[in-house]
Amino acid sequence: MHTKDKNTKDIHAILFDLDGTLIDTAPDFIRIIKKMCAKYQHPCPSETAIREQVSAGSFAMVRLMFGDKFADISNDNPQLLAYRQEFLDTYEADICVDSQLFSGLASMLDNIEALDNLPWGIVTNKPRYLAELLLEKLDLNQRCSVLVCPDDVKNTKPDPEPLFLACQQLGVEPNQCVYVGDHIRDIEAGNRAGMITVLASYGYIPPEDKEDLSVWGADFIVNSPEEMDSFVANRLF
Repeated sequence: MHTKDKNTKDIHAILFDLDGTLIDTAPDFIRIIKKMCAKYQHPCPSETAIREQVSAGSFAMVRLMFGDKFADISNDNPQLLAYRQEFLDTYEADICVDSQLFSGLASMLDNIEALDNLPWGIVTNKPRYLAELLLEKLDLNQRCSVLVCPDDVKNTKPDPEPLFLACQQLGVEPNQCVYVGDHIRDIEAGNRAGMITVLASYGYIPPEDKEDLSVWGADFIVNSPEEMDSFVANRLF
């Protein structure tokens, strides 16, 4: 675990990214992409390749699905938008067949909730209607103290605006918060907000980006969900 010299004992809230950080949603995306590739008789990318694109969002996954077909086409292309909408509709209809909290993080949330003064929340680039449905399916919707999605702000991550909004809704200062994520935009947003940033390197990160994660500028790098549980217990309590 890489660390900078930052005080982690005066923390009033801990915020998480969703996909690839708190919840392992890749199995459902893999299932849906396989289904769509079979429908359109298109070669399916490997499960590893799909996992590496989950945190990059729906456009990235659709582009991966159809290979070079959309390589040089902007996101406003009608055919790309139509495939993306089909992808999102399919996902919404069957959002939580195999998705679950990463191993070890259920006990982490239990430990956080055992404290009276450390709420936890989620700041994600996942659309609200999907994020709320996923949390409801996993019985996390009533446990999460704040949920901030792209629908709630003008500027999404890596802009710090969503993190500032989460702090405002929780009534805490950004420098009293930890933000955990598995994408460079998470770390950039957290750093720009003045938070303590934790990189979940077990998340959906392509191998070429893993060569030197220290350049992302996170205050801490946590290499497994179990290590995340230990980090929260030992650093924040």
